[in-house]
Amino acid sequence: MAVNPSFGALSGLARALVQHGQLTEPAAVELQKHARESGSGFIEEVVRSRRMTSADIAEFCAYTFGLPLLDLDSADPTQFPVDLVDRKLMLTRRVLPLRKRGNRLAVAIADPSNTQALDEVKFQTSMSIEPILVEVEKLEAVLGRALERSDTTLKQLIDDDLSLEFADQDQEATPEAAAAAADVDDAPVVKFIQKVMLDAINEGASDIHFEPYEKYYRIRLRVDGELREISQPPLVLKEKIASRIKVISKLDISEKRVPQDGRMKLVLSRSRAIDFRVSTLPTLHGEKLVLRILDPSSAMLGIEALGYEADQKELLTEAINRPYGMVLVTGPTGSGKTVSLYTFLNMLNKPGVNISTAEDPAEINLAGINQVNINDKVGLTFATALRSFLRQDPDVIMVGEIRDLETAEISVKAAQTGHLVLSTLHTNDAPSTLTRLINMGVPGYNIASSVIVITAQRLARRLCACKQPIEIPYEGLINAGFRDDELDGAWQPYGPIGCEHCKGSGYKGRVGIYQVMPISEEMSRLIMRGGNSIEISEQSQLEGVRDLRQSGLLKVRQGMTSLEEVMAVTNE
Repeated sequence: MAVNPSFGALSGLARALVQHGQLTEPAAVELQKHARESGSGFIEEVVRSRRMTSADIAEFCAYTFGLPLLDLDSADPTQFPVDLVDRKLMLTRRVLPLRKRGNRLAVAIADPSNTQALDEVKFQTSMSIEPILVEVEKLEAVLGRALERSDTTLKQLIDDDLSLEFADQDQEATPEAAAAAADVDDAPVVKFIQKVMLDAINEGASDIHFEPYEKYYRIRLRVDGELREISQPPLVLKEKIASRIKVISKLDISEKRVPQDGRMKLVLSRSRAIDFRVSTLPTLHGEKLVLRILDPSSAMLGIEALGYEADQKELLTEAINRPYGMVLVTGPTGSGKTVSLYTFLNMLNKPGVNISTAEDPAEINLAGINQVNINDKVGLTFATALRSFLRQDPDVIMVGEIRDLETAEISVKAAQTGHLVLSTLHTNDAPSTLTRLINMGVPGYNIASSVIVITAQRLARRLCACKQPIEIPYEGLINAGFRDDELDGAWQPYGPIGCEHCKGSGYKGRVGIYQVMPISEEMSRLIMRGGNSIEISEQSQLEGVRDLRQSGLLKVRQGMTSLEEVMAVTNE
């Protein structure tokens, strides 16, 4: 019997999951492809896709591979012999030494088919290795804490550098002062910045804030939409840290009077690198720097992982597979619009499709897509790039943001002449996006004939596994927006509790809340008659389109987030 070539390409755990009916073969192939492209692990992709939990995978591996299973919550990380294994090996191969007995070393691992990792540990330690299965999420958390414990403290790294004096920030820097400030070979500062970046990636942060004040200097991470302070390095280091980041971001280190924007890349392994978008801002007490973390793997998760409901996913999939028309994504800054757009582009990115994007700036690099960075200083605007795209035989065009009438008009005309156009606007919901285009000056008949679907979105914090059922009064649920027939006792609201895994917040990760509004014939007629956003919203409700609050309440019913969180992110 011939072997299915795709099945033959499956390796290790993926093959075992398919053979035991835990995954379909196409799903396993797709997840393995995502893992390879993003540089993440196969188990992480399975968990992200929500096909299996990390606990389910660990139990399956223990039963299938005949290995012992350990709950890391019951172990004491301070007793792990982390000094026996190279730090880089632990980070790249995701292994953690648990205990040493004679010449035998017990090693925690989430994927038992990853024999190469165990072989490398064996080669490095010259010891006999005993693999112990653990949950991948707990391994990541404990690994981060164990490595942090083994890391040298900042003051130990810096030693007598604390006595250095710096010129006043308002003075014009001489070339000698600039070179001294850059100090690109300053190992302590380099190590400290790298550690902050690694901590941010491990925490799942979206931004890193370096903030100088008169009496202190602090570093904060934005995790699940909230800022958390992680460090207060010595104030004397503020210029050294800023200069180092500016050097590797290719910014002018002598210019401290105006904001600057740049990029840097942190290589984690041969198969994974994280980009950072760097923004500097002159403040009263020095330069504030914000690093936006741009992880290409976020665009590889697939539309299933974004949180769309089944009917919303079907509407969007149908829209982006149309040969022409306009798909608009709207929402405030930080609502996940970029990830949604790149997910759509990744679905369309095939050898026979010509895709061009104009962005300010390009946040995620995708092979096979022609990405252009807008540069207003040299006249490369969104409108200029769009005109050039139309002479480049495009199939799909992505415009980072429609900001003015000229860009809007060219985008609409492109959508009307055989191109699929994806773009974003800053509006509160889907209906107000149409009136925003009208207020820009785009004629209603052009909007009605070009726009296919509009999706508005917000990001809500996802409840951690420590969540617990809570009681909410009937009146409170009705006032929140639930219908009487939905309060049938078939579901239970949950609330945040807090544990070590979520650092006491009760939330871990985020989930998308969406309003997906296709433009129907009746809605098109309403637009051409000059209908306002209220009339369009009422028509969308008649057609069964859930608004953001209704979509959020559905997530509450599914136990993904809390009512309090939905009320906060969909406050109308």
